Formats: sequence, C-alpha cells, structure tokens
Amino acid sequence: MGLLDRLTSKRPEPETHQRSAGAAEQSLFATKALGTFLRVLTLREAPVLLDLGPVVGPNVGFFGEHLGCKIFVDDVCAEIERHVRANTLADLPEAIGARCSHADASVDGILAWDVFDYLDKASAHVLGRELTRILRPDGALLGFFGNVPPKEQPSTYTKYVIVDESTLRHRPYPGARERQPVLATRDIIRLFDGLRVSDSFFMKNNVREILFRKT
Repeated sequence: MGLLDRLTSKRPEPETHQRSAGAAEQSLFATKALGTFLRVLTLREAPVLLDLGPVVGPNVGFFGEHLGCKIFVDDVCAEIERHVRANTLADLPEAIGARCSHADASVDGILAWDVFDYLDKASAHVLGRELTRILRPDGALLGFFGNVPPKEQPSTYTKYVIVDESTLRHRPYPGARERQPVLATRDIIRLFDGLRVSDSFFMKNNVREILFRKT
C-alpha cells in the first residue's frame, strides 16, 4: 500500500468507499486465452516473455512466480504517444521496426495486449512482422482486438493487471491517440504471416482474444 493509499484510508466516507468498491468490481473482466497462453509457456524451461504494455508490478510478480521466466517489457503505446505529441506519426512504422532488437526466434511468448488497436496499417504490419520474426517455433502470441468503433470510445490506453489466469483488471490511463478503425479477423491474421490461430474468443466486453502459435 502506497503513502497516498494509507493517508486516504484513515477516514473513509461510507459512500465514497462503496463507489470505489463498485468501480473496482466493474474493472474486472474474464479472459479465456490467457490461461492457454500460460500453459504453453509452462512447457518451456526458463521461458522468455515479451510484454508490449507498460511495466505492471503485479504482472511481473505473477510471471516470476508461475513461470520463473525472463521478462522484457517494451511499452509500444509510449512510443505511439511520443509520435502523436510530436506530430511525427509518419515516422512511426520505422520507429516500431527499430525498437524490435531481439534476435530471430529468441522469445517464447509475447503479450501484445491491445496495442494493435492504436496502430495505423503500416505500423501494424511492421510490428506483426517483427513479432513473428522473434517468436520461437511453437511459441505463443496473445493479442486483444477491439470490436467497438473508435468514436464510441475515449482516448485512453489500458493497463491490464493479471488477477489470475482467468481474470484481468483493466486500468485506463489518459492518452492522445484514439483507437484506430476496427480490424476484421482476416486482416488481423494477415498481420502475422507465419503464425496460425490456435484459439479465438469473442468476449462480453467486445474484445476478441486471439492466441497465435508459430509453426
């Protein structure tokens, strides 16, 4: 518990506490593909994991406890945000490619979360190509793909916090980049030439969870 939490929890107002509890409950979402993703990695000895979201302490602890893996965190949304604010989105595909410095077939698992929802087509294809390149044979990539038009969603990114293998907590945080047009399933598959769809789920929160495996 942080200092701010300790200070604000000394004299909680009943109504405020109830609203906070309700908001926390609403941020919990089921996940079906994460459990399969984890089981793939448990078959590997000392697996290597690449997380494309921001650093989330509970997730690092979760993977360390359950997988004993080596974790690389590469916050792609931070790169997107930097280019949006600098008005240099035309340079984003090149920057995305330059970030991916891992060797060929060197990563066992990739958590893409919903990063592809914020990428233009050129950047998405570059990232998809690079992730396919670095994934080891029979490795797994998990991606979330929204199915709600961008205009119906706020301009926020999301931190995904793992509660357990079947539950995620969604924590929105502000950003300048709007989600891009919804990708059809066939277009998502084309982003990962060389990977096959192992599992695909359409969740109640209008998110498609897709687990890819490398052949």
